Amino acid sequence: MGIGFTAMASIDQMLAEYAADHRHPANQQLHTVCVPVIFISLVGLLTALPVPAGFGDLPPFVNWASLALAAAVAWYMVKSLRFGMAMLVVSAVSLMLVACLASLPWPLWASSTALFVVAWIGQFVGHHIEGKRPSFFRDLQFLLVGPLWVIVKLVPRFNARD
Repeated sequence: MGIGFTAMASIDQMLAEYAADHRHPANQQLHTVCVPVIFISLVGLLTALPVPAGFGDLPPFVNWASLALAAAVAWYMVKSLRFGMAMLVVSAVSLMLVACLASLPWPLWASSTALFVVAWIGQFVGHHIEGKRPSFFRDLQFLLVGPLWVIVKLVPRFNARD
């Protein structure tokens, strides 16, 4: 069975499946740290990619990261307005953190790559401890569910239905 996309009923179902793959406390702790680091480092890597010269004079905030974040936030909004709004805030904070990384005395791509690699090693260590393959091996959408799972893990009230 390969990696792909499937139609899932709801974000709640996806969160429940993700949680089922992350029951071991050590795996949960690693994911709670590593998922946000991966998210931020990916934003950094996309920010570091040059925009092709043929696109004219675009504002500096229009880059691969802002385009990818806009697409991701749209996906979250379709799944859940509340989670979409949360991820809009997370995306804005990530862009601010990437701006801080960009101010370091070495290239943004270098910082982002180092963070990305170390965080993915942490993720795979967690899954080794768990004894389960990462969820995204079943469905790539779980790469977008991970940040939501961290939000619910850190702020359980966020997932409560009022």
